[in-house]
Amino acid sequence: MKNVTTRAVIYKKNLENNISEIKKLLKPETKMCVAVKADGYGTSALETARLCEKLGVYMLAIARVSEGIELRKDGIKLPLLLLSLCCPEEFPDLVKYNITPFIFGKEHIQALEDSLTELEESKGIIKTLEVHLAIDTGMGRIGCRKEEAAEQAKLIASSKHLKLSGMGTHFALSDCVEEKGIDYTNLQFEIFTEAVNAVKEAGIEPGICHAGASAIACSRSDIHFDMVRPGIIVYGYYADQVDKKYLESKDINLDLKPIMQFETKVSAIRRFKPGQSVSYGRTWICEEETDIAVLPVGYADGLLRRFSPGLKVAINGKEYPVVGRICMDQCMVNIGKDNKEIKCWDKAVIFGPVGQDGALQDAETLAALGNTISYEVMTSISKRVPRIVVDNC
Repeated sequence: MKNVTTRAVIYKKNLENNISEIKKLLKPETKMCVAVKADGYGTSALETARLCEKLGVYMLAIARVSEGIELRKDGIKLPLLLLSLCCPEEFPDLVKYNITPFIFGKEHIQALEDSLTELEESKGIIKTLEVHLAIDTGMGRIGCRKEEAAEQAKLIASSKHLKLSGMGTHFALSDCVEEKGIDYTNLQFEIFTEAVNAVKEAGIEPGICHAGASAIACSRSDIHFDMVRPGIIVYGYYADQVDKKYLESKDINLDLKPIMQFETKVSAIRRFKPGQSVSYGRTWICEEETDIAVLPVGYADGLLRRFSPGLKVAINGKEYPVVGRICMDQCMVNIGKDNKEIKCWDKAVIFGPVGQDGALQDAETLAALGNTISYEVMTSISKRVPRIVVDNC
């Protein structure tokens, strides 16, 4: 059952603005692969995908086969790139739903080829599946080493059912503007370039080459390769140290607008006297008579428990502190005694685009409070919170 009082509002025009802003930073020939994994970073993968189709985005990036299936069933036609590895049980769905996987390693390549051969023999279905060869240049997750790239590209090229249509890697420190980050990114760039060249020298066309996510897409046009894979910047937030101030220092203008607002309503207002406590553990005890507003939102909705103490929510243009521990389904806010400005069912905004519709803080502000990043704040908003798509207020 979804929470009908608490909701995540998705501002469609802000999303359109962000995609358009990113495209301005790309050369005409550079393709864009927008990351819609994790339900569009907690917003709405389908809404993002639909807009991407309208705005001429080349490809979408997902992390699970199930995410791709959902998009296909909802009518999305854009190419889908699977960034994570899948298991053999999911191989038939790659073909059925036309999903391009990252792949590497002899065992994985052979297993995928065997699965497609079996599909042909058992059902008479002859399919060629496009794949991208993953190269590990220093992230340490998935991918072959540069010295293995040519051999594995040959293995793909010699298979009956697989077609190498791209090569990709991922940078580990591209959102760090300190010397250590820049140096490591440059090293990874060199390694990836060497891997691509090795494949070409082996007489194999590598297809679309791509390495950069959000930070690279907006700050390093020299290493865009054929395609970039923006994620967090699509949803309105900068990539760590590659923020608006840093970009402006490089004469790069990127005007991002957060697309999600997380909001709820006041469900009750209660009078508390000195000595009375609020929530589990009695971590907050009333020192003077005051009123407490109860909000029907908690950590099961994505309002992480560690945000309190310190979290403030916006009600009618003013900030009020959450007191006591955030519960699974509720939290409590100190609104002061006899506050005539607040009544039951008034909107309480947890985060959103500041200044747009009552929000006084965005997801980055909330992330700093919880010692995390905006990515986690957004993707933590649970499925029981409905996403409501609006043009803009």
